[in-house]
Amino acid sequence: MPTPTATAEYMKLSVSERIQLVEDIWDSIAAEAPDTVELSQAQKTELHRRVAAHRADPSTAIPWEQVRSKLFSNKP
Repeated sequence: MPTPTATAEYMKLSVSERIQLVEDIWDSIAAEAPDTVELSQAQKTELHRRVAAHRADPSTAIPWEQVRSKLFSNKP
Protein backbone atom coordinates (compact mmCIF):
# COMPACT_ATOMS: atom_id res chain seq x y z
CA MET A 1 0.00 0.00 0.00
CA PRO A 2 1.41 3.42 -0.89
CA THR A 3 2.48 5.69 1.90
CA PRO A 4 0.87 9.12 2.25
CA THR A 5 4.18 10.64 1.11
CA ALA A 6 4.29 8.47 -2.03
CA THR A 7 0.66 9.32 -2.80
CA ALA A 8 1.35 13.03 -2.41
CA GLU A 9 4.34 12.74 -4.75
CA TYR A 10 2.60 10.96 -7.59
CA MET A 11 -0.45 13.21 -7.28
CA LYS A 12 1.85 16.11 -8.22
CA LEU A 13 2.26 14.52 -11.65
CA SER A 14 0.00 15.47 -14.54
CA VAL A 15 -2.62 12.96 -15.66
CA SER A 16 -0.53 12.02 -18.71
CA GLU A 17 2.53 11.52 -16.49
CA ARG A 18 0.53 9.30 -14.14
CA ILE A 19 -0.76 7.26 -17.08
CA GLN A 20 2.83 6.84 -18.24
CA LEU A 21 3.83 5.78 -14.71
CA VAL A 22 1.10 3.13 -14.69
CA GLU A 23 2.24 1.89 -18.10
CA ASP A 24 5.84 1.70 -16.88
CA ILE A 25 4.81 -0.19 -13.75
CA TRP A 26 2.68 -2.61 -15.78
CA ASP A 27 5.52 -3.20 -18.25
CA SER A 28 7.93 -3.93 -15.39
CA ILE A 29 5.49 -6.46 -13.91
CA ALA A 30 4.96 -8.13 -17.27
CA ALA A 31 8.72 -8.34 -17.87
CA GLU A 32 9.44 -9.84 -14.44
CA ALA A 33 6.59 -12.28 -14.19
CA PRO A 34 5.10 -13.15 -17.59
CA ASP A 35 3.89 -16.56 -16.43
CA THR A 36 2.67 -15.68 -12.96
CA VAL A 37 -0.42 -13.64 -13.84
CA GLU A 38 -3.27 -15.77 -15.12
CA LEU A 39 -6.34 -14.48 -16.90
CA SER A 40 -9.75 -15.54 -15.73
CA GLN A 41 -11.93 -17.53 -18.12
CA ALA A 42 -14.10 -14.41 -18.61
CA GLN A 43 -11.01 -12.37 -19.57
CA LYS A 44 -9.86 -15.07 -22.01
CA THR A 45 -13.33 -15.22 -23.54
CA GLU A 46 -13.41 -11.44 -23.95
CA LEU A 47 -9.96 -11.41 -25.58
CA HIS A 48 -11.04 -14.12 -28.03
CA ARG A 49 -14.21 -12.17 -28.81
CA ARG A 50 -12.22 -9.01 -29.51
CA VAL A 51 -9.71 -10.81 -31.73
CA ALA A 52 -12.56 -12.41 -33.69
CA ALA A 53 -14.29 -9.02 -34.10
CA HIS A 54 -11.03 -7.47 -35.33
CA ARG A 55 -10.43 -10.30 -37.79
CA ALA A 56 -13.98 -9.94 -39.08
CA ASP A 57 -13.49 -6.20 -39.70
CA PRO A 58 -9.89 -4.97 -39.33
CA SER A 59 -10.88 -1.50 -40.60
CA THR A 60 -12.38 -0.70 -37.18
CA ALA A 61 -8.95 -0.81 -35.51
CA ILE A 62 -7.24 2.42 -34.48
CA PRO A 63 -3.43 2.44 -34.59
CA TRP A 64 -1.80 2.66 -31.14
CA GLU A 65 0.06 5.81 -32.18
CA GLN A 66 -3.28 7.62 -32.71
CA VAL A 67 -4.74 6.36 -29.44
CA ARG A 68 -1.62 7.31 -27.49
CA SER A 69 -1.47 10.73 -29.13
CA LYS A 70 -5.07 11.43 -28.20
CA LEU A 71 -4.58 10.16 -24.63
CA PHE A 72 -1.54 12.32 -24.02
CA SER A 73 -2.75 15.47 -25.75
CA ASN A 74 -4.12 18.19 -23.52
CA LYS A 75 -7.19 18.57 -25.70
CA PRO A 76 -10.58 17.21 -24.58
